[in-house]
Amino acid sequence: MTLSKLLTTRTKIRFQDCDPFNHLNNAKYIDYFINAREDQIREHYNLDIFELVKTEKISWVVASNQIAYISPAFTMETVCIQSKLIRYSDKSLQVEMTMWNDGQTKLKALFWVKFIHVDLKTQTAKAHSEELMALFESVIDPAEELIFEERCMQVINKR
Repeated sequence: MTLSKLLTTRTKIRFQDCDPFNHLNNAKYIDYFINAREDQIREHYNLDIFELVKTEKISWVVASNQIAYISPAFTMETVCIQSKLIRYSDKSLQVEMTMWNDGQTKLKALFWVKFIHVDLKTQTAKAHSEELMALFESVIDPAEELIFEERCMQVINKR
């Protein structure tokens, strides 16, 4: 079975997450992105990070975020959130996420997040298992650009 490299979720922007201008609050974009990714990897890759915490005492922590706000997401708007693995190593992952309007014609935001794999018992970085490395190899969709701003321009100009 071939796994999808680009995962897609649709969600509605909620009133409580918006500012007085009816725009999604800047900090809330990250919540929407991370929640979408958690749901996507559970559904598409059968990877439940909360189950791994319970059973294997491993997880990933956020090491860094980069986000570009391109155009506002509005209260009660349905948006499309896409995510993909763009880089990985034995102890880290870099995921790219985009938020689009429902028709995927207008980019709302681009987000890069780097995760470090950790052993929760020792609170230290931990190498990914062979099984996880095989999963990552099967779903990686690398970004040619290594610099976030260059990637933003590439994604914006691609549409």
